[in-house]
Amino acid sequence: MLRLQLARRCNGVYVCSSRGASSIKTRIKQEERKQRRQSVREEAATQVSPTKGQRWKEKEVIKYDRGTEQGEKKDTSGPLPPSYSPSYVEAAWYSWWVKQGFFKPEFQRNIPHSTPEIFSLCIPPPNVTGSLHLGHALTVAIEDSLVRWKRMLGQKVLWVPGSDHAGIATQAIVEKTLWKEQGLSRHDLGRDVFLETVWNWKNEKGDTIYHQLKSLGASLDWDRCCFTMDGNFSRAVAEAFIRLYEDGLLSRRKSLVSWSCALRSAISDIEVENRTLTGKTYLSVPGYQGKVPFGLLFSFAYPTEDGDDEIRVATTRPETMLGDTAVAVHPEDLRYQKFHGKKLRHPFSGMLIPVVTHNLVNPEFGTGAVKVTPAHSPVDFEMAQSLGLPTLSVIGENGAMTEASGDWIQGVQRFDAREKVISGLKERGLYRGDREHSMHLPICSRSGDVIEHLLKSQWFVNCTTMAQKALEAVDSGCLKLTPSYHQKTWRNWLSNCSDWCVSRQLWWGHQIPAYCVTLAQPHQNQVDENEELWVAAHSETEARNKASVILGRPDEELHLRRDEDVLDTWFSSALFPFAMLGWPNHTKDFQEFYPNSLLETGSDLLFFWVARMVMLGEQLTGQLPFREVFLHSMVRDAHGRKMSKSLGNVLDPLDVMTGISLEGLQEKLKSGNLDPQELKMSEAGLLKDYPRGIPECGTDALRLALCSHRVQGDDINLDVGSVLTVRHFCNKVWNGVKFVLSALGEGFTPLPVKELKPHQPMDRWILNRLRQLTEECEKELQSCEIHGATAAIKAFWVQSFCDIYLEAVKPVLKGPNASDACQVLYRCAEHTLRLIAPFTPFLAEELWQRFPPANLDGAPSVCVAEYPSPCHTAHWQYPEEECHFELVQGVIRALRNMRSEYNLTKARPEVTCWLLLPQWAPL
Repeated sequence: MLRLQLARRCNGVYVCSSRGASSIKTRIKQEERKQRRQSVREEAATQVSPTKGQRWKEKEVIKYDRGTEQGEKKDTSGPLPPSYSPSYVEAAWYSWWVKQGFFKPEFQRNIPHSTPEIFSLCIPPPNVTGSLHLGHALTVAIEDSLVRWKRMLGQKVLWVPGSDHAGIATQAIVEKTLWKEQGLSRHDLGRDVFLETVWNWKNEKGDTIYHQLKSLGASLDWDRCCFTMDGNFSRAVAEAFIRLYEDGLLSRRKSLVSWSCALRSAISDIEVENRTLTGKTYLSVPGYQGKVPFGLLFSFAYPTEDGDDEIRVATTRPETMLGDTAVAVHPEDLRYQKFHGKKLRHPFSGMLIPVVTHNLVNPEFGTGAVKVTPAHSPVDFEMAQSLGLPTLSVIGENGAMTEASGDWIQGVQRFDAREKVISGLKERGLYRGDREHSMHLPICSRSGDVIEHLLKSQWFVNCTTMAQKALEAVDSGCLKLTPSYHQKTWRNWLSNCSDWCVSRQLWWGHQIPAYCVTLAQPHQNQVDENEELWVAAHSETEARNKASVILGRPDEELHLRRDEDVLDTWFSSALFPFAMLGWPNHTKDFQEFYPNSLLETGSDLLFFWVARMVMLGEQLTGQLPFREVFLHSMVRDAHGRKMSKSLGNVLDPLDVMTGISLEGLQEKLKSGNLDPQELKMSEAGLLKDYPRGIPECGTDALRLALCSHRVQGDDINLDVGSVLTVRHFCNKVWNGVKFVLSALGEGFTPLPVKELKPHQPMDRWILNRLRQLTEECEKELQSCEIHGATAAIKAFWVQSFCDIYLEAVKPVLKGPNASDACQVLYRCAEHTLRLIAPFTPFLAEELWQRFPPANLDGAPSVCVAEYPSPCHTAHWQYPEEECHFELVQGVIRALRNMRSEYNLTKARPEVTCWLLLPQWAPL
């Protein structure tokens, strides 16, 4: 039996009074039964058509109906609703914030004798192809928290919104829609009409992203919004290309590129995913009805010229042997020394090909002899260049066999051709079998297609020098990567950075500003009619003038043809930190806000975007584009799976914030462009995870839930249930502030912070806890450990303020010292609302506006009020004897022991507190 000693008066305060453990236990049990009955009644009133799998109950949706005009301040004169409802809280505030200009750097809080620091950053521009997902929501939650915090510190903040034209993804969606609705391809429309169609689609669908950003409460400067195909941005892209070309860092040459037959375009090497296969594996390939087997090693023989011997070779791609121009062996491989310098006869073309030696050959792979296909293998291409071997392209841009492969197989798709080649080898008695083989299969991350290596004339950026400068920037500390463990990956990649193929065979995007120049009537000793001169320029007129000077010929003798390809989307997005500010012009924004203070983005973009921004930024502007890079984790679903449309686990943040039924989720899937198989899988995933849809969680709850995860660590497994838990915390804040407001009453006037000097130990204790909270928030936010700040705020509000202080102070509010208690209540609640405002801006604004002015700086909104600083709360660091730490800690220990002894873990904390502390009262 728990025995609590009766505590008499201790420095003017009754600690507790116990009439015996059995009496307390009886009263607790009675109170618990009363609560359970009340809970059952509440659940019966709110439950709607219970269904198996239901894990939540409907909450009352309260609407704001005061008739506030768009951009006008919300009416807060009426009483607060009885419970927290996101629909009510989030109404009207955002348009007022925007109209008041709170999000613009020009809005400055009046801080005397102070020159504000600059804090600038750009949002990672989301693709214009559709809607944001929870990964984008995490980015917004983190960046907006930092931006609002900096703004409340009095800094001059610029956060620029924008969207990316997403060349491959956007063109694919519009092409698919065209074919689905009209049965037309882009070639049926022609380039100009197709581009007009894409622009119409963008104008119709592009605002979806901006609506989502506003719904998330993102405090962006919308007057500076930037789209990567806008006129000013397009000029910046052309200028960047021309400067790199004239500096010798960008050139056109014929080389092997990673090619997607599904996209009919080259892609960047870092957009290639190497899928590991441990043996025979059947995979779906775009354009093929059935699955295609991979993970096999095929062997066949090349007979010698006179037919009296043979060399066996092994390959995973037998169809490419139609493009073989040699067989290579290692020079020190004794098995094949007798074949050095001999010729082999090709089984299908009859062409004689040489046996060559090269150190790149691995004698332990397969038979030790390898077929050399320079036009379809990077390693073979390197060997061919060093040995002077010819190249023969036998697979075309569409994945079909070319004329060079032979009439008997021309036009056959590559993986169907594989079977025909094997059959032909068997007929000739040259097939030597196959076996399972571990391999890395290159897959296009954009289309899911198996990559082909094709020999194409493309534009390449030489990254060697720029990569070295990017390495030195991190090593010298000029560029900080957070978390620091990314530095190792940064060094590994940039140390082996290859040339960047930036041309794409698309129509939607920035058309390459380069012109092929030939002489209309070739003259002797001038440019040969087959020779190509390329000139980079903003216009054909400018290109013609440049070419005229280079060739020394008059304009009328020149014929110009502009490259039809477009630039890689990552090329234009790499310019975002300075192009968004008006570069190449030295605008006021560029001079004031460049370099950016910070780049915050997902760790998966470290090479796609971050490294390229650093390289091009320093090369083109002479400065690093930002001083610090903060990389956050990836968001996965509750089961740890990657967000994927085919799995049905990609969630629109709006659906989590406003709630959506299962039928609504399914309808969204059907309106998309999923194929029937993907649609079926997606619907199954939805039914499993959201049998009754998603309840209304609210913007603040979603943001706070995302910021509560350790975003600098492992991937985040986000469950909607965790967002609901945070909504309950928001309700805890709501109810706590309602209590404080009712306790303050009419005519309350807050004391200045430095004049607040309470005498009661519990008052001093809670203010000391508030001081510690303020210090912890500053420390955690300074180091971008956002989850630490949110955890500290939640712990203070629930455990220290609500569970202990509010219950302890209730009797005090009826006594003669109520005024001191009211001042402490006000300061704790108002102070906490400012601390939490960067994370839950709507909730903080709704409640903060109902408090009497704090006389801090006359701020009209909590989003531009002063963020609490340790220097303002330093005088609340009381000596232990003054706030009776031992007494307070003893009470807390008694509470915990009592709850543990009588298994009160399910009881409301305030009930236990009320039972244990019924006689708290001052002298």
